Amino acid sequence: MTFGNDNPGSGTRERLVVIGNGMAGCRAVEEILARDPGRYSIAIFGAEPRVNYNRIMLSPVLAGEKAFDDIVINTAEWYEENGIDLISGDPVDQIDRATQTVIARSGRVEPYDRLLIATGSDPFIIPVPGHKLPGVVTFRDLDDVDKMLAAAEKGGSAVVIGGGLLGLEAAHGLNLRGMSVTVIHLMPTLMERQLDEAAGYLLKTELESRGQVILTGADTAEIMEKDGHVAGVKLKDGREIPADIVVMAVGIRPATALAKSAGLEVERGIMVDDHMVTSDPAIMAVGECVQHRGTCYGLVAPLWDMCRALADHATDAPTGYLGSVTSTKLKVSGIDLFSAGDFSGGDGAEDIVMRDASRGVYKRVIVKDNKLVGAVLYGDTADGSWYFDLLKKGEDVSDIRDALIFGQAFASGGGALADPNAAVAALSDDAEICGCNGVSKGTVVKTIQGGACSLDAVRSQCKASASCGSCTGLVESLLKITLGDDIQSGPRTVCKCTSFSHDDVRRLIIEKDLRAIPQVMQELHWTTPDGCSSCRPALNYYLLCAWPGEYEDDQKSRFVNERMHANIQKDGTYSVVPRMWGGLTNPRELRAIADVVEKFNAPMVKVTGGQRLDIFGIKKEDLPAVWADLNAAGMVSGHAYGKSLRTVKTCVGSEWCRFGTQDSTGLGVKLEQMTWGSWMPHKFKIAVSGCPRNCAEATIKDFGVVCVDSGYELHVGGNGGIKVRATDFLTKVATEEEAMDVCAAFTQLYREQAWYLERTAPWIERVGLDHIKAGLFDDPEAVAKLAARFRYSQQFMQDDPWAKRAAGEDSELHQHLAEVRPLEFAQ
Repeated sequence: MTFGNDNPGSGTRERLVVIGNGMAGCRAVEEILARDPGRYSIAIFGAEPRVNYNRIMLSPVLAGEKAFDDIVINTAEWYEENGIDLISGDPVDQIDRATQTVIARSGRVEPYDRLLIATGSDPFIIPVPGHKLPGVVTFRDLDDVDKMLAAAEKGGSAVVIGGGLLGLEAAHGLNLRGMSVTVIHLMPTLMERQLDEAAGYLLKTELESRGQVILTGADTAEIMEKDGHVAGVKLKDGREIPADIVVMAVGIRPATALAKSAGLEVERGIMVDDHMVTSDPAIMAVGECVQHRGTCYGLVAPLWDMCRALADHATDAPTGYLGSVTSTKLKVSGIDLFSAGDFSGGDGAEDIVMRDASRGVYKRVIVKDNKLVGAVLYGDTADGSWYFDLLKKGEDVSDIRDALIFGQAFASGGGALADPNAAVAALSDDAEICGCNGVSKGTVVKTIQGGACSLDAVRSQCKASASCGSCTGLVESLLKITLGDDIQSGPRTVCKCTSFSHDDVRRLIIEKDLRAIPQVMQELHWTTPDGCSSCRPALNYYLLCAWPGEYEDDQKSRFVNERMHANIQKDGTYSVVPRMWGGLTNPRELRAIADVVEKFNAPMVKVTGGQRLDIFGIKKEDLPAVWADLNAAGMVSGHAYGKSLRTVKTCVGSEWCRFGTQDSTGLGVKLEQMTWGSWMPHKFKIAVSGCPRNCAEATIKDFGVVCVDSGYELHVGGNGGIKVRATDFLTKVATEEEAMDVCAAFTQLYREQAWYLERTAPWIERVGLDHIKAGLFDDPEAVAKLAARFRYSQQFMQDDPWAKRAAGEDSELHQHLAEVRPLEFAQ
């Protein structure tokens, strides 16, 4: 019996019905279409009212790093182009095996010749008292993310039950969204199925340093209720943790109810053979819902192997699925973690461990019978693919045993300085490059040889590095190996919403006279309706910089800390940093700070690294009143949260110090009053040291002044933080006025040319110091022109109602600004 459309040239198609519009079901269809596109007439039923998307990328959506459009795998056009009937938002409730039909919730009846079940998994809910309360959510689909985002909008606290992959990713996202987050985990080690105790400790320590509270060995007793809504979690040891939302992320179960009701053989999952066929020969199953050779898989990589075997069987070229070795990566920005295989050790197993405390690196490989059987990497995961390839192949590693822990380049004889591209070249063709999308090295190379000559082209054609991006370096190495000098690196696009680079967007905003975000998106053919969290802040900044005084700052396109003029803290309260010019203060300001601390019960006041006072523990609803009181004392925002000038750090200089050569404090005050309130591509710090002893640490700032007997040495492009960079020497000037003009000119050149979220250090490394010097000094009038443009824009930037001084304006500055008009931006 056949159903569906007639396909000239291939006869009547068989009807394939797929239950499940998720990653496994659609990937199986993709594999079938790649082998025999004319074989089946296909219908796909999906429970969610949307197209297929990458569920493993829900974490970046929650964290604000991606939008839904960024994680769509198969667009509506894909279904249409392949003649697939998508029935979304209408789950199948019944399978009638006797008539070979499925019945959807709407009553729709669909016949099949072959049926594919890809129902995935259901989240496990701990059946403790209160688990059905409003405010208790799981983390499995986009609707769950929307619930968490709605809760985060209101602020407050969240409890995540479960310290596995999903739980930690949920906690990370809610933390970034401004919530105070506590993670409750039953076992003593986070991610105990993937990490050993040492790596789990490092992970716990890192997450705690980001403001999360991690409770291991904690058992949930009940979910507390207040006014019909979740109010917190009570542990069996009596501790109570308040919560406005509780996320259950304790595990998953194969979704087998539909298969079981149809009479298929089910144990923990739907039983399938090596060809992914169930106990009914007409019905196949794939993904998290199945049980194969006694194993149920909850990670994405085995799904791709299953789909390939299923597609082979469905197109009469069976190869069989033999099971998978799995690996794990945590999708939390800034944390590099990889785990694969068996790390339990035991009899006959040998542990090889390397620890580098200064770099925060921990590596452990487990060897048994001269074969690699497990690996745990934290802090440096560059060799994860190589270890995983060795593990899957079961190769003898006795010849490289002594070098195994140091990675592929060293083990292959190249030593620590070996070409990293050579290590990638040595991987076998079936080595996994992209775990998110199940793409092997051979597939990537074939894609490149087929004409994909850039990273974006590879991503669009075979999806390698198109999801979490952690394998981007591997793909770039394969591009270099395969194409050599023919690789099309090209400028980096602003985001996936556009094909234009940052430089192109900045140039076209001026050339086309674009003055609003929607206008930019329309004129430059943005592929998304409203942009994303990457491009909207960038466009807002570029427009603000291009049209000072004319473009109205779009607060919705700013990060929450910038909108609040305060930094969110781990307990959900905020810290406020009023500006102190050059680090100086006076009795009036100190009294105002003391009054605010007492009036609003701030539990702590701390001197910052930039010589300011940080007031902690301010409630969100009190922020306007706090700033009103501080403004009344003449104090403005310190912008400690913003992509803007942060502070100008000074030493006491010649006025007090016996080594001081110039008035560094006075110059610092003048520089800060000139530059405060200026929005930048990224945070910007200045320091002025009164002598070469450099007590203000001017040589690790974005702009640094070191006073000497004969004048002022000016330095640029330094930063502290994780990767410390010392400044480059820019020039030497004789007077304060010259130092201030060069500072204003350099700052404006940075504002006009750098990419959004690019600090001065990477900007200078990208364009070169000679380019900076040429932009400032090749034209004798360049410094004056750039400084004039900077000072003109400042009169508008310093008019922010949150940050504006209440104690009057600098009349001399405003008189000068009135005489300056905007000049053409740098070409």
